Amino acid sequence: MRVTLRSVAHTRCGDKGNTSNIAVIAYEPQFYPHIKRALTVQAMRAIYNEQTVRGDITRYDVDGLGVLNFVLDGALGGGVSRSLAIDNYGKALASAVLRWELDVPDDLAPLLRGPQPTKEGSGCSKT
Repeated sequence: MRVTLRSVAHTRCGDKGNTSNIAVIAYEPQFYPHIKRALTVQAMRAIYNEQTVRGDITRYDVDGLGVLNFVLDGALGGGVSRSLAIDNYGKALASAVLRWELDVPDDLAPLLRGPQPTKEGSGCSKT
């Protein structure tokens, strides 16, 4: 079934200068392999276009904790104190990734959080 990342993980973030750090943390260990397989550097690049993240994106896998940590260089318009683009703060970037969709096995449905997939399997319910 196709679900939003918000259904299987939460995020934590930080920003320093022109760099944002986003940790994607699986709610349950069963979700982590699916998140890890699907949420690649290329997927993050697609989520955050070149206007949002102008530099490199690096992924660090923290398998023992079920966490992917992404470092986004050139993501804050020169730095929070230099930019007039309030929406580019790390919290906004971390929130945006939660709308991303991935596939998880149907048998994990009881572990999902938030809006559940529709019975017809047409994807995530919208709220």
